[in-house]
Amino acid sequence: MLQRLCANDVAVAPGKVVYTGMLNERGGYESDLTVTRLGADAYFLVTGTAQATRDAHWIRRHIDDDARAVLTDVTSSYAVLSVMGPRARALLERLSGADLGNAAFPFATMQEIGVGRAIVRALRVTYVGELGWELYVPVECAAEVYDALLAAGADFGLRDAGYYALDSLRLEKGYRAWGREVGPDETPREAGLEFAVRLDKPGGFIGREALLARKAEPLARRLAIFTLEDAEALPWGDEPILRDGRLVGWVTSAGFGHTLGRAVAMGYVRHAEGVDAAFIESGAYEIEIAGERMRARAHLRAPYDQEGTRVRA
Repeated sequence: MLQRLCANDVAVAPGKVVYTGMLNERGGYESDLTVTRLGADAYFLVTGTAQATRDAHWIRRHIDDDARAVLTDVTSSYAVLSVMGPRARALLERLSGADLGNAAFPFATMQEIGVGRAIVRALRVTYVGELGWELYVPVECAAEVYDALLAAGADFGLRDAGYYALDSLRLEKGYRAWGREVGPDETPREAGLEFAVRLDKPGGFIGREALLARKAEPLARRLAIFTLEDAEALPWGDEPILRDGRLVGWVTSAGFGHTLGRAVAMGYVRHAEGVDAAFIESGAYEIEIAGERMRARAHLRAPYDQEGTRVRA
């Protein structure tokens, strides 16, 4: 059942984490999420904080009466602590006896490990572009694990970080957000997320036929990432995007990129005759902020990488 709902292949080995989308019949995103296979007949789904109820409803609507499958919302059973940054491994190794090296614990995998006196479900994934783990901690152990992390990370300079920090980092890495860059009217191809779609997987998936039907058509819009030339310019979202002086779209997400030292924005570039890489890269762009047009550079890859800063493994 879950394989049919997901655009990527989730019939993987236990412990593997898969980033995927759940699409509608038009090929648009009903959600993007991670799916972790726990065992032969069990999966752990992690979706956005604002869409859990919506996603649960979508999944339950598509469980056939004879599927012998059940969806259980375990949100209230876990607290989530994200340990991210170049010293994340060294910090966790102080509190865990598990081998956290690349060979033993590769990216996009999950293991249950001890952290302090608690057993947590650790997913090696990131929404900030750095080495890190998301720790799913039983709620009764959350305060103790948090205190242990804080104490062990003191000399590493460990700090609490809020959503604005996370949003800034994910923009620099070009990570999409549901409800902004992806939604029911955006397809994986338009959003630049074709890598997370398996058109050839056995059994297909909802939306596959729509994607195949439009595969040969030119794109009328495509997501691009923008860096502002003026380091003082600060878009917040919904600002007009201009290419060669003509309106081609508007900003979906924006924030200040502290690694780059300038604002980063994302938005769809539209052109009825087709939008390909050459079209995006050949234009001169501006983003209009409070009535003033500010020069911007368009990217199809994460500007964090293009500026020469390496993501640490």
